[in-house]
Amino acid sequence: TTTREIKMKIYVKCFATFSREGTCDYRSATPFDLPSGQTIRALLRRLGVAREAVKIAFVNNRIVALETMLSDGDHVALAPAVGGM
Repeated sequence: TTTREIKMKIYVKCFATFSREGTCDYRSATPFDLPSGQTIRALLRRLGVAREAVKIAFVNNRIVALETMLSDGDHVALAPAVGGM
């Protein structure tokens, strides 16, 4: 018996040095499919972003910890530490 993995769609914006056109941009949210039950930390691995590089993570416009569990339809924004942050 095989189990079908349930997916969720997350929308991600990346700022400053994290921004990469077509992958994760600051202009508009980039959709990503992830297995259900994933955290921001798992999303960072998928994006190839080191957790130490993230200064602030937002989910649905609220600052959150990297261990925050994501839900289908969440909007995530990632900001690195840059001059003065």
